[in-house]
Amino acid sequence: MSGPDLVRAADAAARPNNDERGMLGAEPRTRTITRVDLAEAVYQQVGLSRKESAALVEMVLDEFMDRLVAGDAVKLSSFGSFMIRHKRKRLGRNPKTGVEVPITERRVLVFKPSNLLKAKINNRNRDAAAD
Repeated sequence: MSGPDLVRAADAAARPNNDERGMLGAEPRTRTITRVDLAEAVYQQVGLSRKESAALVEMVLDEFMDRLVAGDAVKLSSFGSFMIRHKRKRLGRNPKTGVEVPITERRVLVFKPSNLLKAKINNRNRDAAAD
């Protein structure tokens, strides 16, 4: 099974039912895709056992984390890139009191979606608005 098929399977597993509506029935509730959802998608689509599927998902996520902690970028074709960006120390301000507060330097995780992912998201939003 290819990567996009696996993502579609995980997306289908996490998609809310039509009767799961938010307040006033306007927006469907969103559901977070978990490690269990990904492992279940691997189990159903690839045919590994549930235990092997869970282990495979853990190995992939561990590799992502290891690469990011090392400062490397993780690029997934047709999906996007995860990168670590270094932020310098700076002076911030408490908006309530106006007191200046030093903000220490740190590393932050940044995700940049691919153009294909952006197009798919925007097309889906247009299709939903047309209904």
